[in-house]
Amino acid sequence: MTGPKRKALGRGLAALIPSAPPSPAMAPAGSTLSARGDGLRTLAIEEIHPSGDQPRQIFDDARLAELADSIRTQGVIQPVIVRVRPQGGYELVAGERRWRAAQRAGLHEIPAVVRDIAPMRAFEMAMVENLQRADLNPIEEAAGYQRLISDFGYTQETLAGRVGKDRTTVTNALRLLRLPESVRDLVVAGRISMGHARALLGLESVDAMERLARRVSAREMSVRQVEALVRRERSVSAAAPTPAAPSASARDLGDRLARILGTKVKVVEAGPGRGHLEVHYHSLDQLDALIARWLPS
Repeated sequence: MTGPKRKALGRGLAALIPSAPPSPAMAPAGSTLSARGDGLRTLAIEEIHPSGDQPRQIFDDARLAELADSIRTQGVIQPVIVRVRPQGGYELVAGERRWRAAQRAGLHEIPAVVRDIAPMRAFEMAMVENLQRADLNPIEEAAGYQRLISDFGYTQETLAGRVGKDRTTVTNALRLLRLPESVRDLVVAGRISMGHARALLGLESVDAMERLARRVSAREMSVRQVEALVRRERSVSAAAPTPAAPSASARDLGDRLARILGTKVKVVEAGPGRGHLEVHYHSLDQLDALIARWLPS
């Protein structure tokens, strides 16, 4: 019994590069396949340079080594896609992992499809290829979606159709960019899953997200356990009383003390005739000066 048919990923590279040849064997080294100079060539490895706009930032070393072993045996079956650089040489549009693995395998040349592509179109093609290969981690995928929306003017709905994803999938991916950077780093490192990260977004404060993310990464916890912890944290926060705003007299006293001491001072009222002072300092030298004023020798 066959499994469910996998949904096609939009129009993919076949539509973005309709004239790309199916096999490197179709053209001899150095040849081109169109009057514009587009087509299949065999290029020197050192002529090709990675793009600064590559959506994929993390390259798994073990998987790269496996691909290099395969290339040593089978060669580069699918050519990389490049465009001509104004400063000379070629810039990778799609296939950076193959290019890196080919270098590891000791190849000096690699088959490449040379295309006349605008910079922003090149990013779109690179994004689509990585999505087709499931080569992006969740944060890279979310950042790529945001870049396509910002630079191409896509709505979430049109973008979802473009890359062959449900709109909900795109929306949930974009929400990950609301996570604090330290939590995004844990997702990139694989220490917490996308499901865990989405659950953490239910928390309102950055500190709470970071604290719970550290707990999740330190020990195995299911997504449901994290969701339960988030609900508990939200209920506790909702039940906590909102601190009362300082009275006019407390603000006035704090301002006067701040002018005298030369630093921020806050008067915190705990009840009628009760409270405490918060005196801020920004260096140990400033703290020493404050203490000297309070405790003269």
